[in-house]
Amino acid sequence: MDFMLTLKIGQPRKSVNVVNFHRAHFATYVRGGRRVYNYKHMTLFLEIVLALILASLCGAIAYLLKQPTIVGFIVAGLIIGSLGYLATDNIEIIRSLASIGVALLLFTVGLEMNFTEIKHIGRPAMLIGVGQIAATFAIGFLICSLLGFNYLSSFYVSIALSFSSTIIVVKLLSGKKDLRSLYGRIVLGVLLVQDVVAILILIFLSGLGDGNQIGSKLFLTFVKGGGFIFLIFLVSRFLPKLLDFIGKSQELLYLFSIAWALGVAALASSPIVGLSIEIGGFLAGLALAGSSENFQIAARLRPIRDFFIILFFVGLGTSLLAGPVSITIKPAIILSLFVLVGNPVVVLIIMGILGYRARVSFLSSLAVAQISEFSFIIVALGYTLGHLEASYVSLVTLVGIATIFTSSYLINYSDRLYKFFRPSLRRLERRERQLIGKNFEAKLNNHVVLVGVHRMGQTISRALSNKGTNFVAVDFDPIVVKQLKEIRMPVFYGDIADEAIQEFVGLDRAKVVISTVPDVRDNLAILSFMRESNLKAKVILTAESEFEGKELYEAGADYVLLPHFLGGRELVEIINESGNLANLSSLKERDLGLMEDGR
Repeated sequence: MDFMLTLKIGQPRKSVNVVNFHRAHFATYVRGGRRVYNYKHMTLFLEIVLALILASLCGAIAYLLKQPTIVGFIVAGLIIGSLGYLATDNIEIIRSLASIGVALLLFTVGLEMNFTEIKHIGRPAMLIGVGQIAATFAIGFLICSLLGFNYLSSFYVSIALSFSSTIIVVKLLSGKKDLRSLYGRIVLGVLLVQDVVAILILIFLSGLGDGNQIGSKLFLTFVKGGGFIFLIFLVSRFLPKLLDFIGKSQELLYLFSIAWALGVAALASSPIVGLSIEIGGFLAGLALAGSSENFQIAARLRPIRDFFIILFFVGLGTSLLAGPVSITIKPAIILSLFVLVGNPVVVLIIMGILGYRARVSFLSSLAVAQISEFSFIIVALGYTLGHLEASYVSLVTLVGIATIFTSSYLINYSDRLYKFFRPSLRRLERRERQLIGKNFEAKLNNHVVLVGVHRMGQTISRALSNKGTNFVAVDFDPIVVKQLKEIRMPVFYGDIADEAIQEFVGLDRAKVVISTVPDVRDNLAILSFMRESNLKAKVILTAESEFEGKELYEAGADYVLLPHFLGGRELVEIINESGNLANLSSLKERDLGLMEDGR
């Protein structure tokens, strides 16, 4: 018997009630001696299951292609939209479920918001972040106007192009183990600035409403929003104690976190407050950011957040077919090229003006060559408010797919790209303002180079200084560098993987190189330079694991510091020297003295 599957594309259908759900997933009838299956009675349950299965398959393919799974989820939505099996009324339900994912996503963003990162990077992150947003918005608005967009649409699209994806960039840099590098920390600071600006933009857009009486609505929104934020701030003062009590039960902590996130999001989007679900979710997370349970809450919520956020990205994919896709192809190509090329150039210029070296500037610039999850949320909000047509949502979604897909490879192969563009990039450096500190008068010859002067590095630097050893230190923490300069210690601010820094600290003339930074890439860069220009020097490096230690030994390291090895070995020696551990008191006094000296 032949079976034929009939798709009712684009036709609205009635949803199936609970009774019909138990009868059958498909309606069947006989026509011309053949059994025909019709999708019109497909249940919401089955539609969600099929969407998740397809999203999983597309996500797996994206993972094999070394792409963020977000790309796979959006492609799954595109496929689902082309099949047209989602019932119209069920689409609205799925969008409501997707809004839960958006609220939880911004809840975790607020929960993990660490403003000390901005303080740590300081003024450069603020200048780069704000400067990049302003320049990208201005140029993007001009491009959109030239493409024939009206002012409001140009505003939304250019704003969407101005933000980069924190989730994707952090994941890619973490995979490369570059989060603790100089450029990685600068990028994190810039992304944090972008997230804060994006939240302010969402508050602003929430106040626009339908466009009537914009001035009074904006004023009222900021007044009510300010009062709501103040109320959340007051409540947050008491939440840590409540969480300490609730945290004794993992199940209760998990349930309270979800209830708090969605409750605040619902209250924020109510007519009483007049903000949005996104703002409420972020504020709910920010209120718990100072608690000791914040990381535990974030870890527990990620699975359920990811489940609902999949529906959001699937919905974005289906929105591609809501408007005339053929009309958006040309603008999508132009705007994608602007994000992939224009954004990095903007960051390169700003960092060059600030005095950063070419390598740090180039690697940082490639990290922002995509649009953000906030970009999707902003255009989705604009569509909900009636400010944007569906075609503009499709346009930003296409730009998102193209830029996320391409920038993933740009970030993964950024070191190779830098070597290719290095001769041209050197012209962007302002040598009179390089952020490596002023050169000191000491002659660097047959000296010690210390890379990393935090924690273990501080102890080593004090010992070298007390013995009068000729040495120079390098670190990418501006606060540490400033403190060491105040006590007239020879120190440079920079990245040891940068060839210029290697030249300034005289690696080719050093007798010993000590790296306390457990970054394999930086340590391998040191070894590569030493093998080529200074074979006589001894190289002592640091690793976090035995696997990385073996890799560094195979690359030519003379000795690899494994902190847990050293700590365990010293403790065993202490026990062997004194069976009754009588020398612990003297060791305690010694260490306390060193701690006092280091303050």
